[in-house]
Amino acid sequence: MNEFDIVLVEDNRHDVELILDNFRELSINKTIFPAKDGKEALDLFFGSDGQPIADRRFLPKLILLDLKLPKVSGLEVLTRLKSDERTRNIPVVVFTSSNELNDRMESYHLGANSYIVKPLDADEFRDYIGRIV
Repeated sequence: MNEFDIVLVEDNRHDVELILDNFRELSINKTIFPAKDGKEALDLFFGSDGQPIADRRFLPKLILLDLKLPKVSGLEVLTRLKSDERTRNIPVVVFTSSNELNDRMESYHLGANSYIVKPLDADEFRDYIGRIV
């Protein structure tokens, strides 16, 4: 596994580009790995066979996690990350379009460090990105 500062788990290509553009505009120089779905995120941390990858020296400093993901939901990814002692302490910011109370409560219950509903306004979006990192 390579060393990444941030793992971005997001299936919407437009949102990925918007987030990466905001990082550049804010001069945030972080190495970001974009995972396109929940399965890719879990494979990154636990291997494609579900078994832990031996080398855990290169864990990211932050995970930005969407909830509404194909293959494996964001809540399932969060559950797996927070139940493993090697990944439990990586801060996870749920950054999602879901403003449902149940999603918010479940995310915090599972160990999310923060829950941010993606704003529609580009300036507000940039402000959120700046505050996250």
